[in-house]
Amino acid sequence: MLSKEDQRRFDEITRQLRESDPEFFSRLARRTRSRVRRGRYLLLLTIVLWASLPAVTVLAGRPTGAVFAVVLLANAGLLWRYRHRLL
Repeated sequence: MLSKEDQRRFDEITRQLRESDPEFFSRLARRTRSRVRRGRYLLLLTIVLWASLPAVTVLAGRPTGAVFAVVLLANAGLLWRYRHRLL
């Protein structure tokens, strides 16, 4: 955590950069929005897969349920990797 003086200085530098290079900030904002959107889609996919896994297993059989489980594991890995890249 930054001290008040460091935070003030950081805000000042950010403001100067925004004024001197607005194109950079617009690219950065687009990139951030796409990352947030990607994270939301991964989370939505996880919820849908977990919710449908029991029904698919009962209706389509165990092999299909196993495929869903593998897809869920892959999705969990992607979500974990994505979340740790943001930190």
